[in-house]
Amino acid sequence: MSSVCREVITLQLGHYSNFVGTHWWNLQDASLSYDPETPPGEIQSDVVFREGQTLGGHVTYTPRLIAMDLKGSLQTLRQEGSLYDPGKDTTTYTWEGDIMMHEESPPSKNSFLQDLDKLDNGEILAEADYPSTSQPQCSGPVSVETVNSRLERVQGVYRLEGSVRVWSDFLRIHLHPRTISIIHQYNHDGEAHRLEAFGQGEALLQGAVLEELEDKLHFFVEECDYLQGFQVLCDLADGFSGLGSKVTEMLQDSYSGRGILTWGLAPVSHPNSTPMKDIYHLINYALGMVHLANHSSFFCPLTLRGGLSRHPTPHTAFPHLTYDPSLWYHSSSVLALALDAVTVPYRLRHNSVPMWQVADALAVSGRKVVAAYGAVPFPMMHGGSLPDALSACADVLPWKPLSACPELGDSRCYGQLVTLKGFEGQRLVSSLAPGTQPPTPLHSLHSGEDVLASYIRSFYPTTPLALQLVSSPSKLTPPFPQIFSQSLGAQGFLQSESLPPGCPAPVVSSVPVLTSLQSGPALCPWLSELHRSVSTLDIRRVAPSFLSQGPEMADYRDALEQLCLLARCYRDDSGGVMRSSSSEEDDDDN
Repeated sequence: MSSVCREVITLQLGHYSNFVGTHWWNLQDASLSYDPETPPGEIQSDVVFREGQTLGGHVTYTPRLIAMDLKGSLQTLRQEGSLYDPGKDTTTYTWEGDIMMHEESPPSKNSFLQDLDKLDNGEILAEADYPSTSQPQCSGPVSVETVNSRLERVQGVYRLEGSVRVWSDFLRIHLHPRTISIIHQYNHDGEAHRLEAFGQGEALLQGAVLEELEDKLHFFVEECDYLQGFQVLCDLADGFSGLGSKVTEMLQDSYSGRGILTWGLAPVSHPNSTPMKDIYHLINYALGMVHLANHSSFFCPLTLRGGLSRHPTPHTAFPHLTYDPSLWYHSSSVLALALDAVTVPYRLRHNSVPMWQVADALAVSGRKVVAAYGAVPFPMMHGGSLPDALSACADVLPWKPLSACPELGDSRCYGQLVTLKGFEGQRLVSSLAPGTQPPTPLHSLHSGEDVLASYIRSFYPTTPLALQLVSSPSKLTPPFPQIFSQSLGAQGFLQSESLPPGCPAPVVSSVPVLTSLQSGPALCPWLSELHRSVSTLDIRRVAPSFLSQGPEMADYRDALEQLCLLARCYRDDSGGVMRSSSSEEDDDDN
């Protein structure tokens, strides 16, 4: 029997969070199966999806999601969606005089959205869209699995790098009418009426915005039988940092005992940025870090930036990815793959770990900030084994920073949660013939859990460790960008032979991913550096307008002091020498 479904409600606050969230929901949608003959998968989709019916009686699965963004951010997407559209205009006009209609041309849709509309309407895609001349026959409403299979056939056609302007340009799922919440006080585009400062976001959660959010929350909460909590994706760089702090505070007050796992999102770069905007971003990072951590079960920044300072080191690079860090469409897809893995423990069908237990294992003694790391994809040879893959990494862990926080590399960590997702079809243990001497100790172990645990403990011998192994991969259906090197095969595993010259690389349809969430001393110098970067700013001189809508100067100073205290929570008291110990003493004297 399947375990009890513990529902999760997702909130996406801000434009980049909606970019990451859109890729994440597309990944979840690709794994949905409605065939009663198909055995249920390892991931329990009902944790994050809700079942409903259209006006025509058709069963629908939509995300249990509230997505907040600014005016002008939707482009071709209707705020109320299209699942429950009555199909005609029922507006009644009572004016008896002449009526002049002014109709604005709607934004044009890219090739993916045009094809999606055709499939939603039960149409057959043009023959030219398929790599072969055979076309599927269609009769009646198009099922989700039929749409998936047809889109997979044309995956090589979509190259959306030049046409994605907003997150709805690559959204492949239907949303519930109560999902999208638009903040009309601020504009997504242009220079006027921008949501740029923390205080602006804090001030938003009142009046109509608060009432609308509470109404949407009550709707989704009342449908849940066993609500385990909320996963919150929140932009850190702009005013959504302040809005998110108020939203998580409200969740903490209204839903005590539920898990609140908050992921703070930051892109590698912002279009049309200026030195003043960079200062705003830095201050928003710091204030958001403090307040979101205070009101969450744990808080984890997710970014491919080299750091949160105004002049970070180069972006995070992965050996088998060729993504463009300046494209939000690309960077958000990498973070979504990592997020798909790190959220696995509380979405499993069997032996799931509820959100509050995940948080309790990592957020200990006031250490609510955790750092994420990931191998995207995990370098596993096709036809090989897990011991082979880990042994090939030699003395270096295969993952890279996903929180702009490098590991110290000195075996110190307070707690760690490691997830390996997507090894389907590969061996977790060695298949050596009897009597053969194992080439490494890993090859002598008899379970995948033992292999991975032994490998991690060779780097962190005394760290409490939780492991999760899930065979099903992250399925990459259109329009996920093809950002993978030619060394990968269709299932995302390394190929033993390189492609002949001129041979096109295969379309990668799934990938294995290895992630780690860590709480450890590495966060001390990282948080201290953020504190120093903000503390050296004379905010009343360099950014006086930042304080014009809050916070008060006293509250601002209190937040910086809390950031300093938060950094000290991660200070190593075992006698080891911290890299930034002298700088921390300077902070203590200020």
